[in-house]
Amino acid sequence: MNIDLLRDLCETPGAPGREQRVRALIEKESEGLFDETRTDPMGSLLCVRKSRSGAKNPLKVMLLCHMDEIAFLVTHVSEKGWIHIDPVGGFDPRNLFSRRVLVCTRDGDYKGVMNPGGRPVHISGPEERKKVPETKEFFVDIGLGAETRNKVKVGDYIVMDEPLIEMGDKIVSKALDNRIACWLGIEAVRALDKSGIKHDCEIHVVFTAQEEVGLRGARTASYAIKPDIGLGIDTTLACDTPGVPENETVTVQGKGFGLHIKDSSFIADIGLVEEIEALAEKRKIPLQRTILASGGQDGAAAQQAAAGAKAVGIVVGTRYIHTVTEMIDKTDLKAALDILVAYLGEK
Repeated sequence: MNIDLLRDLCETPGAPGREQRVRALIEKESEGLFDETRTDPMGSLLCVRKSRSGAKNPLKVMLLCHMDEIAFLVTHVSEKGWIHIDPVGGFDPRNLFSRRVLVCTRDGDYKGVMNPGGRPVHISGPEERKKVPETKEFFVDIGLGAETRNKVKVGDYIVMDEPLIEMGDKIVSKALDNRIACWLGIEAVRALDKSGIKHDCEIHVVFTAQEEVGLRGARTASYAIKPDIGLGIDTTLACDTPGVPENETVTVQGKGFGLHIKDSSFIADIGLVEEIEALAEKRKIPLQRTILASGGQDGAAAQQAAAGAKAVGIVVGTRYIHTVTEMIDKTDLKAALDILVAYLGEK
């Protein structure tokens, strides 16, 4: 398993609308795997691997793998150098206290720390310590005081600054949502290429922009491609942790990839669900059906574009999602890779 690639993907900063560095890394890593690549006006990277069997009018299978991570944009820099922020993506303020961040500017990156305004523990009262600040109350300090105004501009972006680590069979990192999908898009096609499988279908792997703020890049790319089948590759929740009722776990880590049936953005094609489930059982690839009460993913954009497409999600259960401690199980990631290779190889 190419953990080094996953590490590079997760540790490369890429906010919604600022995915350039991630896209450049993907272009380098996928060199030679695709017949055509191009970047569309939204910033999504569209990659095509043509039929290897010479099929006429091949089925178009689209993998949607978003590049962006939840992040912040700079809204103001005070005279004293405090950087004020606006979120791009869904943050829970309870997870933002005392975080190390990276402020990314045109001229370079700056290490910083994020904290909420207000009194610290030694001089605050009991009621103050119970309060959970709103996201807008947090600010970033890069330690340069007034000089910060000469370094950081409105519209620069900020990401969490934490390394990927391995813990037994687990991988922990920021931005596993959704650099997992970028990894799967590259590694699935690499496996097909190495195996020499003569797949009939035309494979479109699209590394999409701005998913975290409304599936935006997936919508434009899906209209351009008009796929027959859309596979939304993403994370989903693994709430198999203390304090969550069993019926709300969504997925359990170590039990295989998630076959995603529904969320608030789409309902999967049941025929496609059953086809992939049967293939997984045939190949002895562990899986679990998943439904998410809210949230959305890029498969919905493929399903609804132009005249429509059959769509389903292939997902990896992730604990502590939208934090710097996102955690996956290596066996679930392998299962997701295995089903993608098996499915694409048979289409």
